[in-house]
Amino acid sequence: MAVKAASLFHAKARLMVKGQSGTFRMLQEHLEADAEYLWFHAASLGEFEQGRMLMEKIRKQYPQYRLLLTFFSPSGYEVRKNYEGADIVCYLPFDTPGNARRFVEMVHPKMAFFIKYEFWKNYLCQLKRHHIPAYSVASIFRPNQIFFRSYGRHYAKVLDCFARFFVQNKQSYDLLVGKGYDNVTIVGDTRFDRVMEIRMQASEEPLAASFAAASRKEKTRVMVAGSTWAPDEEILIDYFNTHEDLLLILAPHVVSESHLKDIENQLHRPSVRLSQADAATVSQVDCLIVDCYGKLSSIYRYGEVAYVGGGFGVGIHNVPEAAVYGIPVLIGPNNAKFREVQNLKKCGAVFEIHDGPELGHVLDSFVTHPEEREKAGKAAEMYIQGELGAVDRILATFQGQL
Repeated sequence: MAVKAASLFHAKARLMVKGQSGTFRMLQEHLEADAEYLWFHAASLGEFEQGRMLMEKIRKQYPQYRLLLTFFSPSGYEVRKNYEGADIVCYLPFDTPGNARRFVEMVHPKMAFFIKYEFWKNYLCQLKRHHIPAYSVASIFRPNQIFFRSYGRHYAKVLDCFARFFVQNKQSYDLLVGKGYDNVTIVGDTRFDRVMEIRMQASEEPLAASFAAASRKEKTRVMVAGSTWAPDEEILIDYFNTHEDLLLILAPHVVSESHLKDIENQLHRPSVRLSQADAATVSQVDCLIVDCYGKLSSIYRYGEVAYVGGGFGVGIHNVPEAAVYGIPVLIGPNNAKFREVQNLKKCGAVFEIHDGPELGHVLDSFVTHPEEREKAGKAAEMYIQGELGAVDRILATFQGQL
């Protein structure tokens, strides 16, 4: 198998193979014989965040059930393996007929929830064979997917295994209905409920707050740049180095020592890493580097404008996580597949930039026309507010079933 071969050379693949090899032993040790389980599967961390509020609301409203959470990717499992919202967290073994049969017969969940782009043929067939309803949550369908191509008719049969599709938009609804499915409900994107919950529950980050407070004294402005990669950082730092009226909170996607040093070498103004900062230090520097994970979603609140990375390479990261604070957001060009980003661009809350001069033009315009920055921030806030409620719409369909 390709992943097993790759594990000889790739640390992430090794983690996956090792983790999956222990799944059945973990289930034997932790499954409660008399308990009923609801099974949630998320490929990685992003999908987990989309399903998280649904899990937590079900846990609160229906405490009689146990929750099983599975991941495919180490980047999801290794971060959330101690997640207290589930009773068991483990890897999902490879999608082979034998693994699927053994897993479903061991767990025998009352229901199964697959988040977003998860279509595991053997597992879904086993669930259907055992009359266990499976639900596709926060899913998006596009015309170029294999389900809707002439050569994908055989694979499209996997869609017959779902009891219901909870899709994000009308295009997905129309595509599925066009294929003859009437078990489709448009609920929106569950991520909006999650980012609003994060905003409401976000803890104060004292050092970031002190750093941002300095801007009010010196009449400077603060940008929070999150989940950045090297191409993002290059254009951001070029602008930052020549604009002393800008303070920068930079949270790179990769926080390895080598990458942090690369960032520091590019900076021509004083900076400090969050892990090495104190109250006195942050008032003396112009750039605060967030060299840890888990704080970015709270730190966006300290910015007057945000930049969300990934748009010059892997694809844009979590834009609603920043927009929920009612601030304009700048992004790179690789964002076409993200519905929420396209909508935020249309309403004037998100600005796509292609290079350093465009970045400078947008940021400079916010200085000369502060009312435009405020207007963009308000548009971001109103859009997020209008998208809330997906989780409650999903739960409403289960009245009397759970």
